[in-house]
Amino acid sequence: MTSPLALFGAETLISPEDAAIRDVVRQFVADRIRPGIADWYEAGALPARELAKELGTLGVLGMHLEGYGCAGTSATAYGLACLELEAGDSGLRSLVSVQGSLAMFAIHRFGSPEQKDAWLPRMAAGEAVGCFGLTEPDFGSNPAGMRTTARRAGPQEGADWVLNGNKMWITNGSIADVAVVWAKTPDGIRGFVIPTGTPGFSAPEIRRKMSLRASVTSELVLDEVRLPASAMLPGARGLSGPLSCLNEARYGIVFGALGAARDCLETALAYAGDREIFGRPLAAFQATQLKLADMTLELGKGMLLALHLGRLKDSGDLRAEQVSLGKLNNVREAIAIARECRTILGAAGITHEFPIMRHANNLESVLTYEGTAEIHQLTIGRALTGHSAFR
Repeated sequence: MTSPLALFGAETLISPEDAAIRDVVRQFVADRIRPGIADWYEAGALPARELAKELGTLGVLGMHLEGYGCAGTSATAYGLACLELEAGDSGLRSLVSVQGSLAMFAIHRFGSPEQKDAWLPRMAAGEAVGCFGLTEPDFGSNPAGMRTTARRAGPQEGADWVLNGNKMWITNGSIADVAVVWAKTPDGIRGFVIPTGTPGFSAPEIRRKMSLRASVTSELVLDEVRLPASAMLPGARGLSGPLSCLNEARYGIVFGALGAARDCLETALAYAGDREIFGRPLAAFQATQLKLADMTLELGKGMLLALHLGRLKDSGDLRAEQVSLGKLNNVREAIAIARECRTILGAAGITHEFPIMRHANNLESVLTYEGTAEIHQLTIGRALTGHSAFR
């Protein structure tokens, strides 16, 4: 028997260095995540701060960034790490994505030397957890409409800033030590680095989720949060700053969704080989093989696309609309694979004994965050036609 991705020969497209990093993350997931993830998901709780330190020791937090304790790996290695993390659970990959590709990336790309020195080494080590506040209760796909504001506390240049507003659906929010928050100022949208112990800042956790249960999701409340002038990210002006951060996180999802899909398909293959019906293995029936073949085809195509985008990113040639191609295709196909795999397992597919329904539920959130499927379709449409359909 041949494994799905081996059928495509995808391993020949991965460098030995990137493969070695991937294998370390795969082993971590096998040893540390798989034994407990079903219970964490059912309980709606994740030992996130404990895992953050372990992930920091592993070197995956901000692994594609340079300096400040970051590993400085290739973008392809980072993508492969996301794939292995999400094969464990989307919530685990979300923790790493938000830490490295949103909070750390924002500070690394747009922060002052003092902000970088204060936060990045601790975040790379998992000693400090970060979150990223852009989405608001009424403004997800249209972040330009945000209502969170920042005003000067005094008339003079260099006066403190005072922030008011709400952010919603914020991964890591209630466990974070630092929040990168975007707000409207008289000069446009700017980013701020906020220690979460600052008076007026709170992050109530969002409960009763049916997806991403093994992930910390919160609201951020800013009530007259007073910050020094030095809290502003000096290198980011307008929406291009936060959107470039989102593009970093979307890139990780291109790979990550394939991890969930691969885990579902491998589970279905193993189950079909063991399950006997009408005197022979379920895997021996034509209907089952047709399903397995179609799912393998989509998984393999998604992997080839992800690796291609990884090469483009490593060469500095990756464009935002190309990331949209990857995110739209790979998440959409991953959900379809998860649902089809569930049918192969029958009723057993809905239990925590197998990971398939957990992955399927998680992928519903992954489809929505970092840009909905419709937003990515319109991004691709704009690239094809030269016309924006967003307004």
